[in-house]
This record gives sequence, structure tokens and C-alpha cells, in this order.
Amino acid sequence: MLTSSKKNEALRRLTSLGSQIVEDIRRRTFPALKIPSRSVENIKYDRKLGQYVLGDEVIIRNSKNIKHLRPFAQLVWIAYFSKELLKTNKTSTLRDIYYSAQAYNVDFKDQDESDEMITELESIIRMPREDINIYPEERSAIFGDLTIEYTVPGYEGKRLVLTTHPDGVMIGPALTTANFVRTSADKVIVIEKGALFTRFIEEKVHERYRAILIATAGQAPRSTRYLIRRLNKELGLPVYIFTDADPWGMHIAMVIISGSANAAHITDLVTPKAKWAGVWATDIVRYRLPSDPLTEVDIKRLYELKRDPRYGEEIWRREIDEFLRIRKKSEQEAFARYGLTYIVDKYLPDKLREMG
Repeated sequence: MLTSSKKNEALRRLTSLGSQIVEDIRRRTFPALKIPSRSVENIKYDRKLGQYVLGDEVIIRNSKNIKHLRPFAQLVWIAYFSKELLKTNKTSTLRDIYYSAQAYNVDFKDQDESDEMITELESIIRMPREDINIYPEERSAIFGDLTIEYTVPGYEGKRLVLTTHPDGVMIGPALTTANFVRTSADKVIVIEKGALFTRFIEEKVHERYRAILIATAGQAPRSTRYLIRRLNKELGLPVYIFTDADPWGMHIAMVIISGSANAAHITDLVTPKAKWAGVWATDIVRYRLPSDPLTEVDIKRLYELKRDPRYGEEIWRREIDEFLRIRKKSEQEAFARYGLTYIVDKYLPDKLREMG
């Protein structure tokens, strides 16, 4: 799934990790690992990069400590299994890893614990899990006039135009690592909701607005964020993000733009030049959208965003303040009050003009 250089680098780092453990044993010392700390205190916001990054603090996991022995063994097994995936050109999902461990009598109490070990391995080797062929379940989709060329074994050189399937093409490992051949698009439109993604396809937004359409189905998976970054960086396409008008939709957009604290150890998932284009709190007022009252949880979340340094720019501050003023939220589907095509015929062109 990876380029040969990435694959070789991942294998080198995993081998180096294993060699370190073997060397400790040969020296008759208990193997120990230095793991970058992902504590709140060690996650810093880098204003130049526009994202969270890890600081220099590390934790030591020493097999001499009986409390460390179980997670130490789990981490070593994850590293071993990842290396086997790379060597055999196989991929796995987070869920598969959890169940595969049982075949090796490696005990994880639940998938959250397994996922945590994978994240620790990422932070140690300083490479994302996708570079060791581990992916989340696929749920995002893409549609538009973009021809890709596969690089995965067995499909090398085969091409696909991403308007082939009327429901869009699932964003999986093969698509994420494909080469971009040609496109007539001049922008990317990212959409939170699957229903609106389908409506945009039906109304031929990809043709009318020369857009590549991406559905995130909620919070964008990392493979989708990586693909969005590639479209922006490699093809120079501006990215516009459309979400529900609530604090959770705002955060979906922000994670695409500047990442998350949970992935502070990964630096190639962000698209800093992407723009949150709506639906805004001010749109609720401007378009007189049907709305619901903000809940206490929503309001608490807005105050959390207000303290987050990523939300310091004017547009974010303005919209957070407007949410708190009107105490309302709305969904993308609310535009249907004006007819099924209003959001495509009126709102979308208004927004694209407004965003420049």
C-alpha cells in the first residue's frame, strides 16, 4: 500500500526498535522503552505549524517493573505484527488487530487498550499507523472528476475515474495511496453528512462548481484527512468544509484544518489552508433556519473551544460568540425548508463567493 521508500523506512524503524530490545537482553539488562509522553502537559500548540505537537518529555516503560510488563509485551507484539504486515504486503484494521491478538494469546481487555498500544507505537517510531498498514474501518467517500492510478500490489497502473460509482468511492488504503493523474476540478468540498453528499452528487455539484466532493460521515478518519491534505498540497486545490451549525461541526472542521491533541505525534494529517465555510451560527440568523436550542453540553463545549488556541482567529471567535448569543444550533438539512435544491442553488454559491 505504501511507496517503497516509506515501507523501507517503516521496516527500518521497527527493526531498530526490536534490535534495541534484543541488545538489552544480550547485556543482561531488563529491556526498557522510551515513549514520548502524550500527557496534557506535553502537548503544545505550535502556532507556526498551526497544530498541536508533542513536547520533549518521555516516559520509561521498563520490563523490570511488574506493572509495566503487560503493556510492554503488548507493545512489542503490536510492533511484531506491524512488521509482518509490511513484509507480506497485507493491511489490517484497528478492529482486526484486537481480534488477531487473541490468536497469539496476547491479552487486551478491550479494543480501546489495543488502539492505545498502536498509538504508542506510532509515537515511538514517529510514523502514523497507516505507514505500517493499519487502517480504521472505511466510512468516508469521494466523488468527482479525478482520475487516480492505483499503486497497490495486483492493481499497479490500473486507473479509475471517481465518478464511476453514483454513491461515491470509499476512501480506503488503496485510494489513499493512489497517484493523482488528472482532474478538471478547481476545489474540494468536504461535507459532514452523507445525505448532503448524496444530494450534491444528484445535483451535479461536481460539474456545476468544478468540485471534488468528500463525505466525512462525522469526524473525518485519518486516512480521509491525509487524502484531503494531498489534494490540497499536490494539486493545489482549495478546500471548503461544510458541517452542521453546532460546536461539534466546528470541531470537525478544525480537526481537518489543524489536527487534534490525540494525534499530536503525527504532523502530516492537517490542511492549514482549508476553510470552514459553514454552516455558521450567523447563517442560522441570516437564512432563518429551523433550529434547536443549544444543550448544556453544547454550551460547555463552546466555552472549551473559546479557550482552545486554535480558535483564536476572528471567524471562529465571531461564530462562537454568535452561538452563545442566539443559543441555537441547526443542521445542514435545515435548508430543505426552502426546497430540496436551495442549498445547492443559493447557499453554496453564496458561500463560495463569500470565501473568495
